[in-house]
This record gives sequence, structure tokens and C-alpha cells, in this order.
Amino acid sequence: MSPLFRKKDESSQEQQWFLPQEQQTYLRELFQQLNAPVQIHLYTAKGTNDAYNDFARKFCTDLARLSESITVHEHDLQEESAQNGKVTRSPTLLINPEQFNIRFTGAPAGEEGRSFIQTLLLVSTKNTELGAESKQLLHDLDDERRIRVFVNPNCPYCPGQCINAIKAAVQRPDLVSAECVETVENPDLADTYAVGSVPHTVINEWEASKGLLPLEAFLYELVTLTPVQEALDASEETHSHAERPVESCDVVIVGAGPAGLTAAIYLERAGLQTVVLEKDIIGGQVAVTPVVENYPAFTSIGGKQLMEMVESQAREYADIREGEEVEEIKVGKAIETLTRRSTYHSKSLLLATGATWKKLDVPGEDRLFGKGVGYCATCDGYLFKEKRVHIVGGGNTAVTEALHLKNLGAEVALIHRRDALRAEPHLQRSLEHENIPVLWNTIVEEIVGQDKVTGLRLKNVQSGTPQEVATDGIFIAVGESPNTQLARDLGITLDAHGYIQADRSCRTTIPRIYAAGDAIGGVNQIVTAVGEGATAALSIFHDWQKTNRNT
Repeated sequence: MSPLFRKKDESSQEQQWFLPQEQQTYLRELFQQLNAPVQIHLYTAKGTNDAYNDFARKFCTDLARLSESITVHEHDLQEESAQNGKVTRSPTLLINPEQFNIRFTGAPAGEEGRSFIQTLLLVSTKNTELGAESKQLLHDLDDERRIRVFVNPNCPYCPGQCINAIKAAVQRPDLVSAECVETVENPDLADTYAVGSVPHTVINEWEASKGLLPLEAFLYELVTLTPVQEALDASEETHSHAERPVESCDVVIVGAGPAGLTAAIYLERAGLQTVVLEKDIIGGQVAVTPVVENYPAFTSIGGKQLMEMVESQAREYADIREGEEVEEIKVGKAIETLTRRSTYHSKSLLLATGATWKKLDVPGEDRLFGKGVGYCATCDGYLFKEKRVHIVGGGNTAVTEALHLKNLGAEVALIHRRDALRAEPHLQRSLEHENIPVLWNTIVEEIVGQDKVTGLRLKNVQSGTPQEVATDGIFIAVGESPNTQLARDLGITLDAHGYIQADRSCRTTIPRIYAAGDAIGGVNQIVTAVGEGATAALSIFHDWQKTNRNT
């Protein structure tokens, strides 16, 4: 065993930093929360994933230089400790292995760097922030649970699912193990588990629900080994909203995309206490957009980076709660917003629930979802390096994802039902420059495959000629459907396409309830959502003042 980090009086302190100065400053401050030693054990084998070994080595060395609480040691895979710990892949990182069974199989590059840093905090503080119900669930667990979460560097959903697993492993170290597996570095392992979409979670060799789950839903699956909806339905039989704590605030915002976060900033600055509830990830669909090129002040910026900047500003003001899905809203003297964690009483409500990707509704689409069928090339594109993949659609999203996949090394073709694309001209020029073929006037009639996608059945809409093509995957980018079920349940008027009807001030047809962003349709652009979020916030403040003057 060789220590990677030497004490301050040794020359290694003069070595160049791997992490940028900004990240050093942030992590040094963050690591002040560490209250118990953290041991990182890095296992490597020369000649296997050498570039990733080097990344892990430099990354961990810098972490140790930033906090005296962190110690890093490197081992060779031939060492006895590797055999004892059942470590067989390079690189692998174990964290406090004397206390926990937590490992990262593959260097924590990209998005998984966030999971790794949060894991260090969790094993040091042991503060999982689990609610009483979640702790009781894990307390009652009496069988071993082995969790594997397959991820890739660009997936913004993956860190959340990894942290779900790691929180369980910290809470019940005697029975729960958690492993985060980088698919890019371990493609053979990903193939063994037929990983076609990430995050992909396996518990005791049982394939859990795909994607990022709210923590409570994840824990029910973990304990019961049943699909999440069955587990939640069973939970509802014994737990009611009446048991949830009641919290009061001035405004509840449902959705933490550009509209919701912007509104939160404006509302809090106006003096209105605001809570933002987000069931998935902060940033919405923008967070999974590879490149944004039409947002003022930025010639080109990653969608995730843009939303992290907005989120950082919003968190300075408002209380933002991730992984908390709104199940029901009741309108009375107070507006009651009910989630599995709490009941929120507020005077006003903003629906910034956004939209989700439309489906083709063809045979094979649902059955092969996550097995070659996807809707987010940013999340899953790494799984198709050097493979054949088709994109369906003709707008900006479809062309951007085709270019992204081509850049990753995939063999890409575009399928479009018309004879001309809707995408912006500069994107079309990029498509031509990259020699990405387009199947014009063509629709998908069926997605073919047994355990994974192997081909597509197509039809030319002009000639009616059928065609079959071989493919390893298909990404669908044919538009969006608004997330307006909550509005529908409330009786808010929707338009013919299911979007919330709101006036220019973002007021809906029910007083004290407002709407903004993609949920109200119109021009679905980031800059538009930001403007609508600000407009909605100002309308809420104006109505608040008017009500107070009249009382």
C-alpha cells in the first residue's frame, strides 16, 4: 500500500494542482464539514484503463491536499487486500472500507464527481438526512441488499440515484452495499446487465425501476424488491397525508426549471417566503441539453452548466427541495400542496411543471425502453460509442443530439417524416458538415428486438415503401407534452393541446394560482421561461400587495 498524499513538509505540496482554482476553493470550504477521518483506497492495474487510473489518482491526491481529514492510499489489484475486498477492476475506489461497503468502480469523472464528493461527506458525518419513515424502513430490513447503479459521465440524473444507494449503505452498513459503476470504463459489465439507459439500478441481481427515483420510492424498492408503484401503493395503505408535517410559507413553486428558479429569486427578493418543489433534477430539460447557443450573454454553454449557475443564485434566496413530488393540491383558505414528505400551506402557488418528451407510440417502444430506446442522448449517448444509432425528429433537439452522438463516435442517421428539417439553419449546416445521413419522408412503424433493440421497421410516407434497418439504438426527439396533470386535477382551464391557459401576467383561471414556462406553451425557449418566471413572480407580488391593502 502506497500513500498518494504526503504531509505538508514534503515536496509534493509544490506539485501542480489537477483541480482548477475555483473548485479548490469550493471544496476546501465544503470539507470543513468533515468531522471524522475519510479513507480513500484506490485500486489500479497498469495497462487497464490507464487514463482513468491517472484521473482518479490526481483527483484523489488533490482532495487529500484540501483536507487533513482525507487520506488516500493506492493499491495494486494483485494485493491481498484487493482479493479480500473482491476488487477486480481498475480503477476502483473504496471509501472507509472498515466501516462501509461503498465503492466507485471506475474513476468518478464528469457528473459522478459530485456523487463522490457527497459520499465523502456522508461517510464522515453519517448524516443521511433521512426522514423518520425512511429510517424505520431501513431499520426493519433483515436481509442483505447489494446495489449497483450504472452511470455515465454526462448523465445529470445519475448522481442522485447513486446518492440514494449510498445513503442506504451509510444508514445500514451491516446489510447494504452500494456500488457506482461507470459504464464507459466498464462496457463489458454494462453489457452483462443489458444497460441501455442510465441510471440503471440492480439490487440483488434484480433490475429495479429505470431512471432516477425519489429517495422514498428508491428505499421502498430496496426493501421490498418490488416495482416502485407497487411499493408506493402498499405504503399508502398504512400512511396518510395527515401524518405528514405541515409547513407554512407565502408561495409554493412546483418545478425547478428556468421558470421556477427565476420566479423564486424574484419572490424572495420581494420578501415572500418561497419553497420550490422538484420531483426530478434541478434545471429540467435544460440540464440535459448538450449545448445552448441562443441564451443571451453566452455564445455557447452547456445546459447543465447554465442551470447550475441559475440554481446557485436561486439557492441564495429560496428553499429548493429536490426529489419531492407533488401528489395533490387543494384550494381553500390556504392552498395545500401535498407531497409524501410534507403538507405545505401557502397563499399562492406557481405551476412551473414544464414538459416531457413525446413518444412515438409504436410497437416495441415501451418494451425496449432502456434497452436501446431512449429520449436523452446526453444521458445515454456514451452507451452507443462505435455503435449504430438513429434519431427520430427534425427540430433543434433532434439535430443537436445527432451531432452529440456523432461527436461521441457513434454511427448516426436521422429519421424525419417530412422533406425538410425545422432545425435552425446553422444546425442543419453542421449536420451536413458531419455527413450525417437523413432518411426523408420516413416514419418508424415498429422498434424490433427481444432483449435489446436490433432494428427498425420504417415506411416512406410518400411512396408507402417499407424498409428495415439494423440499429443498436433509437433516440426519439419529436416534441414535448406538457406536464399539466396537477392543473387538470385542480380544474384549471387547459387549451386544446393540454397546455395551461394563462394570461400575459401568468395568472390562470383559478385565483392565487399562476403558471409559467413550458407548461403554458407558446415559444418554448429558455429565455422565454425565464421571462415568464419573472412575470409570474411580479404578478404574485402585485396581487399580494392588493390583497393586503384590501384587508
